[in-house]
Amino acid sequence: TGAGMANAPLVQNKSYFEMKVQTSGTWGIGLATTSCALDKIPLGLDNTNWVLQSDGKICHNREVLYQPSQKIEEGDIISCTYDHVELNFFVNGKSLQCPVCGIRGQVFPVFYTGDGAILDIIFKDFIYPPPDSFDQIMFEQIIL
Repeated sequence: TGAGMANAPLVQNKSYFEMKVQTSGTWGIGLATTSCALDKIPLGLDNTNWVLQSDGKICHNREVLYQPSQKIEEGDIISCTYDHVELNFFVNGKSLQCPVCGIRGQVFPVFYTGDGAILDIIFKDFIYPPPDSFDQIMFEQIIL
């Protein structure tokens, strides 16, 4: 049980990453700022993160932004796209059509698990091809 954040922020114009639900339980996927309290799950309860939860709700700051009808099961691939305007979620390559807007500042991919959930986080060699012009997360490089 716990949460984790990727070590690279989403600095490029169009980022894509995936997660496979290996074993069901409580889980979430989305974006967070570095202020996110990773020791408090589920995420989506404050203003530092935006997540799709295992119950299908897309939450931010204790508010359910969307509740798509798509059921998510073991073996499903959840993916995220982010272009600094919208965060979008996909299930098995199909968009949930629930764009999350208004995300500001530097954000990182974030995930959490509980109740026996096992997740595979995928940052390259994707199961589903990213939508046009989206790509894996690039690391920011500093040139001396």
